[in-house]
Amino acid sequence: MDFQLSDDQRALRSGMRDLLGAVFDRDRMRAAVERGGGVDRGLWRELGAAGLFALRLPEEAGGVGLGLPEAVLLFEEAGRALLPGPLVATHLAAGQVKGAAEGEAVVAVAEGAGRPVADLGDADAVLVAGGAEVLTGEALEAFAAGAVPVRSMDPLTPLHRVEGRWAGAGASEGRSAGAGASEAYPGALRREGALLTAAEQLGSATRTTDMAVQHAGAREQFGSLIGSFQAVKHLCADMLARTEPARSALYAAALTGDPVEIAAAKLLADQAAVRNARDCLQIHGGMGFTWEADVHLHLKRAWLRAARWLTAAEAEEILAADLGPVRPLYSGSAAGG
Repeated sequence: MDFQLSDDQRALRSGMRDLLGAVFDRDRMRAAVERGGGVDRGLWRELGAAGLFALRLPEEAGGVGLGLPEAVLLFEEAGRALLPGPLVATHLAAGQVKGAAEGEAVVAVAEGAGRPVADLGDADAVLVAGGAEVLTGEALEAFAAGAVPVRSMDPLTPLHRVEGRWAGAGASEGRSAGAGASEAYPGALRREGALLTAAEQLGSATRTTDMAVQHAGAREQFGSLIGSFQAVKHLCADMLARTEPARSALYAAALTGDPVEIAAAKLLADQAAVRNARDCLQIHGGMGFTWEADVHLHLKRAWLRAARWLTAAEAEEILAADLGPVRPLYSGSAAGG
């Protein structure tokens, strides 16, 4: 069985990387940092025109007609570029929210459980946990009215805390359940959100590995490139050793859609993104801790993503439940052994 990417998939990934290099290079990324993040509507429409949000919609509905494996490749590139905004939620809502598929609408997600809502200030709609209701219009205004801005560890991701505001909102104009909504969020929607977030984490882990290797090959200390030092070599090797198993798990989960495999992929991708960013910062030394370096941005975004859609504790519970009850290695009395 061949699990290598097809030529079309490679071309799709390459095209996304080229697009992001043109519309969201480092200068634009740093400009976004300075203005405190938020959604650039022009960039959002560029992404919509490129098919990021409509990628999995059927062609007869105006979409591209591709699947989760292709979506994972594109979101991996988005994570590599530190692209801001609620990309995953807008992609998942492309078939429910008018304008989302084309990048004309921005969709945020309220996961509940006390988790803050990202990019609420820019949202035209909000997916709400517990039934996948979509809040728009007056319902969205009522939802956002009680939102309190909270300090975000990631300067590219504004956060708001909204406690229990949707619980008593009731059905109203602008609040509707999409197709299969009663099943979607706790099931397929949540799993797909976790999978695509894991893809972003993988992209970030890959990028910080590249940054570390590039710096180790250029920075000199004590008359030698730091990449020649054994400790630095080990750090770089460890980064690669985390990234590639996470990649394999992610691509496999994208093919099967299995909840247990998605949980494993999210867990491995979160670990790779966070730990690789920390090792990359270590390799950069004192410079890595400065605001001017980009390493800390990857670390902060990785921390934030690790707490979204499926946390490590939740993923571990899914994996543990799949193992079944723990059985003793031996039966009978010890004396009989």
